[in-house]
Amino acid sequence: MTNTVASLSALILSIVLLVSGNAFLMTLLGVRLSLESVSPDIIGWILVCYSIGFVLGTLYVHRIISRVGHIRAFAAFAAMAAACTLLYPMAVSEPLWAVLRAISGFSVASVLVVIESWFSSRATNTNRATLFAIYQIVFYSSAAGGQLLINVGEPSSFVPFSLAAVLLTVALIPLALTRMQAPNVESHGRLSFFTLARESFSGVSGALICGVMIGAFYAMGPVYATMVGLDVSRVSTFMASAIVAAMVLAWPLGRLCDLFDRRWVLYWVALTAATASALVVFVGADRLWLLMLLVGIFTGLSAALYPIAVAITNDRMESHRIVAASATLLLSYGVGSVIGPIVMAKLVAVLGPEGLFVGSTIFLILLAASTRYRIVSTPDIPVDQQEHFVPAMPESSTALAEIDPRNEDFHELQETSAADQPSSTEPR
Repeated sequence: MTNTVASLSALILSIVLLVSGNAFLMTLLGVRLSLESVSPDIIGWILVCYSIGFVLGTLYVHRIISRVGHIRAFAAFAAMAAACTLLYPMAVSEPLWAVLRAISGFSVASVLVVIESWFSSRATNTNRATLFAIYQIVFYSSAAGGQLLINVGEPSSFVPFSLAAVLLTVALIPLALTRMQAPNVESHGRLSFFTLARESFSGVSGALICGVMIGAFYAMGPVYATMVGLDVSRVSTFMASAIVAAMVLAWPLGRLCDLFDRRWVLYWVALTAATASALVVFVGADRLWLLMLLVGIFTGLSAALYPIAVAITNDRMESHRIVAASATLLLSYGVGSVIGPIVMAKLVAVLGPEGLFVGSTIFLILLAASTRYRIVSTPDIPVDQQEHFVPAMPESSTALAEIDPRNEDFHELQETSAADQPSSTEPR
């Protein structure tokens, strides 16, 4: 296992640099647009373009990689993301920034597909869970650390944008110099929304609402913090603490999912997150420690909605359909991440900064209500027949779903099928 991790060190370093730079930039843009006195409504439309580009990237980048290869695709898209970053401070134009966000989202999604495909190619049934955990820890730690970089330079200057561009560019170096053999790229199918919703409505709705929550918070969280009067250093701590909370709460909630009916866990997580969100409306920034605590609970529980939704869905899937179901859940999350910033930005424009958490509370209550209805109206999987819970990441591609430890049977089936195929050198 140590040799496998060492062989992936170039990938891990590229992930750290890429995710840190991208997370830093996302917060920086929200703060900078607020300082430019752009209305929250317009900010939401600008920043949601990232989610649109990201969804399109996960859908179509496989075609590009299959033509030019992993390293060339990685270099091209990382360079594109860095170029977009340098263009932001050159012209503070709302339409231009919207286009740049869409290009950035497509580029980052493409780069993640390359990285996650490499991780997937190194996964075996003996190391799958460990690699899955390593990727998640590196990803969330880098995203949290990236938030703290906003203290480097004034957001109104070009310096922080240049730093973000440097991180995205330097992320090219480890992977460009790697000697690892590029894996094959496979484009997996997906189940339709309606087909998957008939089999696991709670899973699809949980993924959708998680996208709404996380997409809205990443886009409008820095705007909220700026509007309530937090200075730049506290904005970075505000965002970083939320990401750390998501990482810390993942494993305890996973334990609960293994011990109890998962739809009840989804219900109580949504209801508790809604309560924390509602309390934020009344607390404001007067008691910063309490604000940080409530926001941490809200974001940590909201981020957990996706892995719980995946677990609920996978309990109802045959092993050979898990990757296809994961692709649909990721798309559902992506749709939610487009809806969230638009709706919450409008609420912030009408209600003030509290609108972010008013809207979040409403969405979470709707999820809790629909889940409760499904619990009452449809039978659930007995606890002793549930698959082992594995925290899943929504900020990823279908390539990462392939190293989900629950897919061991799927990979064994693939290997058996491949072994049964005649060799190209055998007579036909």
